[in-house]
Amino acid sequence: MSVKDKYQSVLSLGEKLETKDGTVAVENGILKVKGTVKTQYEKDILWDEIKKVGGEKPSDILANIIVDDTSVYHRHEVKSGESLSKIAKQYYGDPMKYKVIFEANTNLLSNPDVIHPGQVLVIPNS
Repeated sequence: MSVKDKYQSVLSLGEKLETKDGTVAVENGILKVKGTVKTQYEKDILWDEIKKVGGEKPSDILANIIVDDTSVYHRHEVKSGESLSKIAKQYYGDPMKYKVIFEANTNLLSNPDVIHPGQVLVIPNS
């Protein structure tokens, strides 16, 4: 299996995230990838996928992932059935951090218990 085939899930995720200015090259058995993602969250999930495939410190891939917008952790579009606590658990691993998301979005939200599908919420850096 080639190193490119090994990391195909990473390359596919990069495409799904619409990574800009992406380049992929193989040199001496090492996959070199570069690109710009929208937020730190997207960078984190790419690195999680790299580690899932190659281990905690993979030696057969070099990734240079640049974050376009460092002012926020992510921007999340609310889907039907979601709550701020579910969203907080997804991004921070702690549903009680819903208050952080609420405070960052008081321009859109007046009650932390009322969110609507289609709203785009700022997920602040933790």
